[in-house]
Amino acid sequence: MEITGKIVQILPEETGEGRNGPWKKQSFILETQDQYPKKVCITVWGDKLNLQSFGENEVVTASINIESREYNSRWYTDVKAWRLVKAESEASGIAPPDFGNVPQDSQAPPEVVDEGPMDDLPF
Repeated sequence: MEITGKIVQILPEETGEGRNGPWKKQSFILETQDQYPKKVCITVWGDKLNLQSFGENEVVTASINIESREYNSRWYTDVKAWRLVKAESEASGIAPPDFGNVPQDSQAPPEVVDEGPMDDLPF
């Protein structure tokens, strides 16, 4: 799964010692660029990614896995990134399709489709 947005904040690196040895992780906050932006906390475990090469206010696309687990009858959800790339600039000339606002040609007559006789059967 992929999510694109602007890095709002890079949190400090965390380290610890587990039963399998030492671990480290770092999280960052990504704000989506939708009509109603959402903030998502994404975590990078181990040495998979180097967040030092990314800065705040930079637009990136993160390849993520979402996983939930139960502990003491409570559920916890993790969003883990396994790849992070700088988003391509909008100057590439390729715009995403906008299916919500399809302009109608005001001079073209409306299209009439003959579907044959109508009946009340749903199939």
